Amino acid sequence: MTKTAAARPAAPAPAARPAKAPSPAGDRGRRRLADQARAYGFLLGGLVCFALFSWYPAVRAVVIAFQEYTPGSPPAWVGTANFTRVLSDPEFGAAWRNTLTFTLLALLLGFAVPFVLALVLNELRHARAFFRIVVYLPVMIPPVVSALLWKWFYDPGSGLANETLRLLHLPTSNWTNGADTALVSLVIVATWATMGGTVLIYLAALQSVPGELYEAAELDGANLLQRIRHVTIPQTRFVILMLMLLQIIATMQVFTEPFVITGGGPENSTVTVLYLIYKYAFLYNDFGGACALSVMLLALLGLFSAVYLRLTRSEGEAA
Repeated sequence: MTKTAAARPAAPAPAARPAKAPSPAGDRGRRRLADQARAYGFLLGGLVCFALFSWYPAVRAVVIAFQEYTPGSPPAWVGTANFTRVLSDPEFGAAWRNTLTFTLLALLLGFAVPFVLALVLNELRHARAFFRIVVYLPVMIPPVVSALLWKWFYDPGSGLANETLRLLHLPTSNWTNGADTALVSLVIVATWATMGGTVLIYLAALQSVPGELYEAAELDGANLLQRIRHVTIPQTRFVILMLMLLQIIATMQVFTEPFVITGGGPENSTVTVLYLIYKYAFLYNDFGGACALSVMLLALLGLFSAVYLRLTRSEGEAA
């Protein structure tokens, strides 16, 4: 019995399992996670700046709109009293009326002129870079400097505008000194100062339109206006709609031109909502009223933007 057991050969030891190879999918997931962590790390500085200088002031303004807030004294909750007081202000209606009129005039003038200039620049064959710089030059001038230049230009006595009209033996104008011409004069200033960036965006959109579409339209006998209507505008429709929305938002917040050139006058004909907010905050020392006006403007622009984007998206899906 013992000999038989001893004669049996020993069982072979189990072979060692080979090391498990790393999964390619797992490596890709870890690399993607590391890339995202680095990206958010780079974004962290910008997010902190936005939080401190944009988001926090916006939230704080909404809170102050429901408080009686005076620097140096503790705020007191007053509910909707600030909104009631602002709504009863005689300047409130004038400010909104001037702002809406300014926006409408800016759309009629400042929306068509950049598009036409972009069409002209797109057709140029020589000195294209020079004219692009000339068109964009007003954007590089600080807004306050631009407004001061136009203030001198509009001077009814020795301003360049009236001097030019006198040389041409044409009647002069009061420009910004007349209640019936001041707002239109400011629209011209704002259009001149901001159209350069819009022209370049339109120009980039126009250059992305395939040339074959224009060639096909020409073969079909389409003239210039027909090519613009049936080729250019449909191909750049998305850019046009987005720039229209941005322009409406920007013109509803016009401040520099009324503040520097007219001071809201004459006869409150150029007082805008943003200028009235400035008056409440820094002239009347009423930060609650200023924030209430700001919240009204924010709510109106937010509602308008939501409706506008909804309508344009519905039209795009239908098309």
